[in-house]
Amino acid sequence: MSKITEVYSSLCLFTVTRGVLETPVIKAFIDYCEETEKQEKLKKYGNFVSEVYKNGGNLSKCVQKALFEDENVYVKSASKNEEISKKIESSLNYELNTLTELASISSDSFALDMGINTRLPEYDTDKVDISKAYSERLKQIHKYGYGIFAFNCMFSSTDNGHIVPVESADTTTLDDFIGYETERQRVLDNTEAFLEGRPAANILLYGDAGTGKSSTVKAVANHLFESGIRLIEVRKNQLLLLPKIMAQISKNPLKFIIFIDDLSFNQNDDNFSMLKATLEGSASAKAKNAVIYATSNRRHIIKESFGDREGGDIHRNDTVQETLSLSERFGLTILFAKPPKPLYLEIVKELAKKNGITMDENELFIKAEAFALNRGYRSARCAEQFIDSLM
Repeated sequence: MSKITEVYSSLCLFTVTRGVLETPVIKAFIDYCEETEKQEKLKKYGNFVSEVYKNGGNLSKCVQKALFEDENVYVKSASKNEEISKKIESSLNYELNTLTELASISSDSFALDMGINTRLPEYDTDKVDISKAYSERLKQIHKYGYGIFAFNCMFSSTDNGHIVPVESADTTTLDDFIGYETERQRVLDNTEAFLEGRPAANILLYGDAGTGKSSTVKAVANHLFESGIRLIEVRKNQLLLLPKIMAQISKNPLKFIIFIDDLSFNQNDDNFSMLKATLEGSASAKAKNAVIYATSNRRHIIKESFGDREGGDIHRNDTVQETLSLSERFGLTILFAKPPKPLYLEIVKELAKKNGITMDENELFIKAEAFALNRGYRSARCAEQFIDSLM
């Protein structure tokens, strides 16, 4: 019996990590093994190598990634420090040894299996001990997570409340910013406290457009990804789904930022009540391993008319207080104000340097000011747009 046949036979008996059999690379390997006609086996081999190439060209890394992303009964129990059956542990060890064998299979093994001398497309393999790697990963499960959270930092919610990875996620880092150091440090300090299990606040970042509020939250999430932070962006019209979203993450060993961008409400908005309940820590709406970070262009995030203040509501003061109450339920509010001229020009100067723009500084500043005046405001975003226009 060839090595490939032995590995295939063992894969058929998988129970604990059976989910890995549905990943594209391993599924393509199984499809090859189940084909009997030689010419078709060559096609199936081509499909298998194509899947390996799509995932970087290294079979060993593909197999490890498939395992680390698998959301199985063992990893769930281990993350909660629950007792695990000896028989489940025995089955897992068998499967990990099989995956180690699979990760080492070379193209030569396929040629031998098909009994051909044809030079087959090759791929890379590493010498790996998947049992050891999995054990080490489980020891730091609160940093690495499992399932879709294992290799992704940013997520969004579908309209039925399912959490999905964000394709082409924002890769902004803290080093990308110029100015607003104090504001960003407050967000970072709060998030690090949250990670360490110390008291942490829900945060409202408010202020002028283009000052970096959203980018700050995403940069902090990227900075702390390897420490166990994940970000789930929820649109304002999805806030009624918060209990469902929280239920999906409440028992996860990772820590989550629920991010709501550009937050504002009209009166009598049902989403207002749901967010308020979440900020108050309602058991049905809040997970202990989640904080809410929101951005808004307004300090008081209920849109209010003069009629709201002077209208026919008998308890007018109560109405006004209700409109103010939501922003006060964020434990930390951070103002991102419109940058003064010196800071705006400093941002322009540093961005020009980063992008290799060589121009007399006075000329650069004159053009930058004219650009801002033409748009009616100064901001970090305006500075970026100016630099883009020069490029």
